Amino acid sequence: MTFKELDKKLNQFQKDGKKYFTTSSFQSHSLVLLHMLSEIDADIPVYFINTGYHFPETVAFRDKIMNDFGLTNLVDLKPLTPKNMQRDADGKMFFTSDPDYCCYLNKTQPMDAILMKHDIWINGVRADQSKTRSSMKVEQAAPHGSTRLHPMLDWNSKMIHDYRKANHLPNHPLEAKGYFSIGCEPCTRKFDLDMQERESRWYGMNKTECGLHTDLIK
Repeated sequence: MTFKELDKKLNQFQKDGKKYFTTSSFQSHSLVLLHMLSEIDADIPVYFINTGYHFPETVAFRDKIMNDFGLTNLVDLKPLTPKNMQRDADGKMFFTSDPDYCCYLNKTQPMDAILMKHDIWINGVRADQSKTRSSMKVEQAAPHGSTRLHPMLDWNSKMIHDYRKANHLPNHPLEAKGYFSIGCEPCTRKFDLDMQERESRWYGMNKTECGLHTDLIK
């Protein structure tokens, strides 16, 4: 989806009285969508799913980007279950013993509640990121009668790189330390050249998705 196409979509949502929002992990590749949205509607709600496990660098970078892009409406979305209750019967944190359930508590469950209050969820999934995402459509149904909009679905890594270079968008600070796909600190490792884009997440766990883009879609 081009900038003009996205602009047209948002204008139509506004005319139709649709409540829309976006989410962002504030990784370097995520900035393209945020930058385009900031040029169209700087007041769009930007939900940051704050699991409590993010790198401090990510949180600081989030605040910098919101300020630099002139985005005015950051929403810090936190889990309903406190971290000290996120343990299994043996006392182990769920991110070590049951990462799927950890992602559900910290990401999917909180986001499901947000979908009840909005019509359109704009997110930055790309078809080239994983097998799961390659089968997605630009617009898809989501829970509670909402709709997912995927403006970046047909973008590839070169297009992302070219846009970021042309618009002088910054890099996430952890990239300089060898990280590429950056999520929660316990489940993120440094990138190796033989990895696919998302393989540095949940390394060795036979897992490439947190549930946001598998459970919250129809």
